[in-house]
Amino acid sequence: MRAPIPEPEIGDLIEIFRPFYRHWAIYVGDGYVVHLAPPSEVAGAGAASVMSALTNRAVVKKELLYDVAGRDKYQVNNKHDNKYTPLPPSKIVKRAEELVGQEVLYKLTSENCEHFVNELRYGVARSDQVRDFVLAAGVAGVGLAAMGLVGVMFSRNKQQKH
Repeated sequence: MRAPIPEPEIGDLIEIFRPFYRHWAIYVGDGYVVHLAPPSEVAGAGAASVMSALTNRAVVKKELLYDVAGRDKYQVNNKHDNKYTPLPPSKIVKRAEELVGQEVLYKLTSENCEHFVNELRYGVARSDQVRDFVLAAGVAGVGLAAMGLVGVMFSRNKQQKH
């Protein structure tokens, strides 16, 4: 049996490990988190970011962390505390709860669940997940381009020898 996960502190960022991506929520106390979900999201369904991306819309929801995480692992990850000063917990909760029930624009690259929670905690909307994906895609693209160039040069070399 796993050791119990300690109760997060109010204002903590919660990183939920979904298959293929990370979902983010912000802890607001008493076992609840505020997070972005597609308008028809069933708590813990796991397709939140994918469905929101398809619809370009998300709803701010307050739900039990246990239900949002479902069977997926999660952790507290206040990874930008060394770069940005977190807002006071009472202000984080107030801002988060004022948004509950609102439908908001959702874009994978600029307005996703990670941007949302970072904006609430630090007042700065940012997503390392997007940055890391763009960097990986860029590196992969450069690698593929280099392989294509080598392939073209190799085939030209073969043609010149015949």
